[in-house]
Amino acid sequence: MHLSPDELVIWRYGFVVLNSTIVTTWALMLVMTVGAMLVTRKLLTEGPISRWQGFLEIVVTTIQEQIKEVGLHQPEKYLSFIGTLFLFIAVSNLCTILPWYEAPTGSLSTTAALALCVFVAVPYFGIAEQGLGGYLRSYLKPTFIMLPFNIISELSRTLALAIRLFGNMMSGTMIIAILLTITPLVFPIIMNLLGLLTGMVQAYIFSILATVYIAAATRTRED
Repeated sequence: MHLSPDELVIWRYGFVVLNSTIVTTWALMLVMTVGAMLVTRKLLTEGPISRWQGFLEIVVTTIQEQIKEVGLHQPEKYLSFIGTLFLFIAVSNLCTILPWYEAPTGSLSTTAALALCVFVAVPYFGIAEQGLGGYLRSYLKPTFIMLPFNIISELSRTLALAIRLFGNMMSGTMIIAILLTITPLVFPIIMNLLGLLTGMVQAYIFSILATVYIAAATRTRED
């Protein structure tokens, strides 16, 4: 068992390396995209909906309600970004029940990329709601002395997002690997089930924190 999917190299040609993280990430994106297209292909047609479509609608509605509860009064603006974050992390973590599968969220490169998406999305939505001048002035609140601290806070929370998700996923992998060497098979299976719950919690925490950061960047216009 690898501590990180980055360690599993599938193909290498010179300096170009294709590891498990890249392959699994693109595979997940492809499966989720195709799956969403198949489930929603009858979205605009009349008649009974499928169970999968009903389940997906419940998930989307729940995410939208969570976004609204955080303080974003027009959740449909942010649903595609926040929803994609949550679903990718959740599906990535849930698929750990599959044999030989290693979640890409166990790679620091993946969690850093997700955190960078949030880092870019916060000023994007902030500028869209407040305008460039209004968003930049938020760094001077409550006084201009806070400018360097606000910038450091922006950078540090991005780093914290990446490290938190990576650390939790990697620690779970390490615990299971240790248990496999010192205990019977049943106990690691129980830990795997607990790992699924932890993975869902991490997906929720990551997406909620992203929502909170966006809400803070847009609160002037929203309020």
